[in-house]
Formats: sequence, C-alpha cells, structure tokens
Amino acid sequence: MKKLFASLLIASLPVMALAQATTPVPVSASRADIKNKAKNLAVALDAAEAALTPGELAIAERVHVGRLPCELGNWVTLSADPAAPGYFDVQLQKLRFRMFPVETSTGAIRLEDHKAGAVWLQLANKSMLMNQKLGKRLADECMSPVQVVVAEALKKNPGVSVLDAPAAK
Repeated sequence: MKKLFASLLIASLPVMALAQATTPVPVSASRADIKNKAKNLAVALDAAEAALTPGELAIAERVHVGRLPCELGNWVTLSADPAAPGYFDVQLQKLRFRMFPVETSTGAIRLEDHKAGAVWLQLANKSMLMNQKLGKRLADECMSPVQVVVAEALKKNPGVSVLDAPAAK
C-alpha cells in the first residue's frame, strides 16, 4: 500500500512540474522558497513510505522487545517507537538502526533498515542481526525469555530432519 502511494506521488511529480511551469513564476522567487518547496515534497514522500500496512502492524505486535543476550557476550536492545507504531529502534553496542516490519513468505519476523542495510530476523528459537551491505551477521543466537524456552524444548525434543531417510518397510 505504501509503495503504491509513493509510486502515485512520484508519478504525479511531472504533472505538478508541468502545472508549475505554466503558472508564471514571480521574478522575486528566492532560492529559499524553492528549497522549502523541495523540502516539503521530500517530507511528503517520507510520510508516504512511513505508513505501514495492517499486515506489517500485525507483525510488529509479535516482535520481542527488551535487552536480548546474544552469543559472544553481545546484547541487542529492541524498543518500540511510541511515536510511530510498528517502528523499532535496534541497538548493538554503538550501532543504531530504525527498523520496520516486512512481510515474509516463511512466517519469520523480519525488520529492516533500508538505509543502513540492516535486517533483524526473529525465529521461534533465536534472533539475529545482519548487515546485508557487508554480507555478515552482526549478532547471532539472540534470545528473549520466550525464545530460550522454545530453544530448550527443541534440544529435548528435536524435530524430524528432512535429511533422515524414511524407515524401510
């Protein structure tokens, strides 16, 4: 929905430019006026991109927030942004990301920060923070208390591997 709105807004830019070109521009138009108009248009585009779909808001409700311990003694802190529902602030040491939910076909919870290239993946038994631009994991085996319980249950009762051959009859 937000991509459709942003596309429509971007598609209307040439029409807006044409309308402005036919309207006589006062000679006294200053650079500040032009910059203000450009800034207002950029704010409108950001607002269009910031709008989340109902599906994305439903994903955001399932995100585990708090200070999550990870492997190698790292900690990742996730906090919901009260001013922008569905958005999260993610911090690993001095790295900070502003993330929003993205729908997936697998059902995994995925948060992304497109500008920084960061991705937070939350599975039933663990979470991880990755940097797509660098192609590496920044933090792995991060677990909320709920994920610790699921991980322990999987250790005690592992599921059937897809690599196991079926029993011969």
